[in-house]
Amino acid sequence: MLANLDFGWLLMAVGTVSVIAFMFGNALDAIMREDGFGPFGNMFLFLGGFFGAIFVANEFGINLGELKLAIAYGLGGAFALIAVLALIKAAIARYA
Repeated sequence: MLANLDFGWLLMAVGTVSVIAFMFGNALDAIMREDGFGPFGNMFLFLGGFFGAIFVANEFGINLGELKLAIAYGLGGAFALIAVLALIKAAIARYA
């Protein structure tokens, strides 16, 4: 899906997801405080998880031609990445 997008559409997708990721990053920073990664750290993790999940789904042959399905996979991947890294950070803080 991402490989088939024109440069303009890809730029708009990245821009839109970046703005939404910044809002989620700020919200997660307010909720998680020191357990999180800061507003920009959360934003970059959200961006990486979103586009990473879409890329991995495409590599496994899942057709994400419908926008709702692509958004669902992207959001799931973004929140899964942040949750896993927050758990790893908490485990390191507890046992180190």
